[in-house]
Amino acid sequence: MDRRKFIAASTLAASAVASRHAYAAAGDKKRRVGLIGCGWYGKCDLLQLMNIEPVEVVSLCDVDSNLLDECADLIASRQVSKKRPRTYGQYTDMLAERDLDIVLIATPDHWHALPMIAAVNAGADVYVQKPTGVDVLESKAMLDAARETGRVVQVGTQRRSTPHLIEAKQRVVDAGLLGDVAYAEVCCYYHMRAKKNPPDTAPPEYLDYETWTGPAPMRPYNELVHPRSWRAFMEYGNGIVGDMCVHMLDMVRWQLGLGWPKRISSSGGIYVDHDSKANISDTQSARFEFDELDINWTHRSWGNAPDPEWPWAGIIYGDRGTLKLDVHKYEFTPRGGGQKLTGEKLIETDKYPTDVTDQKNWRLELHVASAIRGHMRDFLDAIDRRSKPIADILQGHISSASCIMANVSMDLGRSLEFDPATHTIVGDAEATDKLKRPYRKPYVHPSED
Repeated sequence: MDRRKFIAASTLAASAVASRHAYAAAGDKKRRVGLIGCGWYGKCDLLQLMNIEPVEVVSLCDVDSNLLDECADLIASRQVSKKRPRTYGQYTDMLAERDLDIVLIATPDHWHALPMIAAVNAGADVYVQKPTGVDVLESKAMLDAARETGRVVQVGTQRRSTPHLIEAKQRVVDAGLLGDVAYAEVCCYYHMRAKKNPPDTAPPEYLDYETWTGPAPMRPYNELVHPRSWRAFMEYGNGIVGDMCVHMLDMVRWQLGLGWPKRISSSGGIYVDHDSKANISDTQSARFEFDELDINWTHRSWGNAPDPEWPWAGIIYGDRGTLKLDVHKYEFTPRGGGQKLTGEKLIETDKYPTDVTDQKNWRLELHVASAIRGHMRDFLDAIDRRSKPIADILQGHISSASCIMANVSMDLGRSLEFDPATHTIVGDAEATDKLKRPYRKPYVHPSED
């Protein structure tokens, strides 16, 4: 199938799915939706869900009252009903209503597990942002809760729903154009690590900092913590590996049909930027060893990218050609000459004009909007069929836990052989202990419930 026919067929299929959802939603009962985490990506996810189906957003939750009110006003202006959602400062109060069909979770990483588990136990299907958790056993508890309750859980690794990457998979990988594949690289050379060293201050009055910190260690508040630079600290996430590698590793795993890596090793640290308050690595490499091949990760938040055209990317090497993939494009180059295959991001501002407004007001990434919509369509379709979505919680768990274990390997200075059946590191009790972070009291780690 050539690219023009592929795009036409994909668009027709997506339209059919969207129409089916719109028809179902036009019945007696619209899906009732709640959002936990009303910042940048929470709004991006929710607005794209509203773009593809006339859901009723009934509840919003955030510990930042300014973000909460701003989001409530925005959603009221976009809803067909024009109703302003109920607002909550505690997700437990929101979920206690037990009246939500879908819950979206877009909190900082350290607040993914507990709300997701509570939401499925309250009877909701869940769309949770990546990574699934901040430690391996927390992530495993999320998987267990989804399976025990039978709820559909989609993880926000939306590369699996990115139109041009789906095209690359079908045109190149599934068509066998790569030949035998035995190696892949994933990387990020964005200068995205926080550079500042601001003083600690009292938290602003509109932020419930005690609840924001939740099960994480209590750090003094400073401007890096909220609303977006919290990724500067390992207390709340897993650095650039947990933020950016999880996307690219998951993308390559999906493209090639890979499961768990059998061995993980990593090295790195703070080699250049010693002045920032950030405590995440500025330089790191990791090796994920699968039975079929190895995937190598590199990030550097300083200097130049080796290839400026592909600063955040996955590259798959086959004996018949090489496939480069990122959020904007793909490129397949046959070995020894032949036809090069390429594809680009799908921008749909003509069909979804609010994307332009949302880019200006809420930092929506135009090149990602179609991927979010595709991910939401897949999520709704899985709910309707009670099936597993493309980024099912198991797939999110594998990619997230693998990246978390890369940091464990870096900290310990040795490779880890992971046993997914027992969720332990083979022959390494110290490393196994690090698969679970201590929770700040009175919060209880979900693996202990």
